[in-house]
Amino acid sequence: MKRILLALLRIYKIALSPFFGSQCRFLPTCSDYAREAILRHGAGRGTWMAACRLCRCHPFTDGGYDPVPPASPAAPAASTQQDRGSAASGPAPVTIRLPRP
Repeated sequence: MKRILLALLRIYKIALSPFFGSQCRFLPTCSDYAREAILRHGAGRGTWMAACRLCRCHPFTDGGYDPVPPASPAAPAASTQQDRGSAASGPAPVTIRLPRP
């Protein structure tokens, strides 16, 4: 299931995303967020997190830097990217406000 979702995201980025232009208010973009969430948290939870992120993406939000939260230690490791991207004792996340176009 994870491979199918990642393939659909890749098709979206190649075929449809160029026609919409750069309109994302968040960093990383919603499709990159969805990919990373699926890789870190699995197909079910990653898809839910991506859907929640899409609901937050509207003209009245400030946007900014919104990374995928790290997987909990009790959850099984989805991939080796989880270990590379999340450090338990790392610094607190920084909020970066992007200027509106």
